[in-house]
Amino acid sequence: MSAQTAAPERRSPDRDEATQALAKRTRAGAKVHTARALGLLVAIGVLLLCVGLSVSVGAKSIPLGTVWEALVSNDGSYDHSVVVELRIPRAVLGVFVGAALGLSGALMQGLTRNPLAEPGILGVNSGAAAAVVVAIFVFGLTSPGAYVWFAFVGAAVAALAVYALGSRGRSQATPVRLALAGTAVAAVLQGLVYAVIVLDDFVFDRIRFWQVGSLVGRDLELFSRIWPFLVTGVVIALLLAPALNTVALGDDLAAALGAHINRTRLLAAVAIVLMCGAATATAGPIWFVGLTVPHVARAITGPDQRWLLPYSAVLAAVLLTAADTLGRVVLPTGELEVGIITALVGAPVFIALVRRNRMAQI
Repeated sequence: MSAQTAAPERRSPDRDEATQALAKRTRAGAKVHTARALGLLVAIGVLLLCVGLSVSVGAKSIPLGTVWEALVSNDGSYDHSVVVELRIPRAVLGVFVGAALGLSGALMQGLTRNPLAEPGILGVNSGAAAAVVVAIFVFGLTSPGAYVWFAFVGAAVAALAVYALGSRGRSQATPVRLALAGTAVAAVLQGLVYAVIVLDDFVFDRIRFWQVGSLVGRDLELFSRIWPFLVTGVVIALLLAPALNTVALGDDLAAALGAHINRTRLLAAVAIVLMCGAATATAGPIWFVGLTVPHVARAITGPDQRWLLPYSAVLAAVLLTAADTLGRVVLPTGELEVGIITALVGAPVFIALVRRNRMAQI
């Protein structure tokens, strides 16, 4: 037997170190994914708690036993009607509208790499609101199911106008230019809304509560009309997460990796218009949810869109349902609309974002 054959096989030290490093990174990655999954489950649990509070808490005190009876066997009594016809629709719409706004903000920020991007700041909410006002003033439409298409068109036109204004000239659409263009477009559209309100008392009566953002008076029939748009937008957004991770690397590198950049941007725009249009037609223009929640989610998950988008949807739903419940009990008489509560919470966070030194980097 030759010495070469008898010698035991030896592994390279570099190879052993590389194997150990790979195993270590794999274990670390698994721990991170497990922690994020557990965190998402906790957030879903908090959301279920908020939904329970939304159904149980209100201006009228109803015992928990009566609430449960209304859920399992509605007998048509006054207390049961309050739970089934008023509180359950608000809770359901709070979850879906909140998730739509949170996802829209996360999509906008990831797609434009702009930390200030959100449906309100970039004029999308104002576009949908202006279109709804025109639908009421010009065509006499008064049902959200009737003017939901106007909200979609208004959201799309506003988004295109903001991008066109922000990308004019030699420079590209930078975060500052988009924010300034969005502010200008939103101001013009809000001026249109105010002008119509002043001129027509009927329009004012129809939208005075809707304009500040509210879930009051919405029923499940309305939800049955807008849920296909909300669900379609949410599904498209969640399916785009891996592609958004690639696009975030930059156009050149994303194209080299085989990403379909234009298709990703088009589908993201479709998802944003579907979600913002349906959410605004249902609850009115609610500000700051799409701006603040993605930043909170990003602080938990990092920039990975596969986790950032689900977290943004769940946390935004938590914020909106909790804000709607808080608005019912914060005043001794009456209640505050959910849009006012979210503005009071979101405005300080927005100011903190503006004051950050590296706010334009995502």
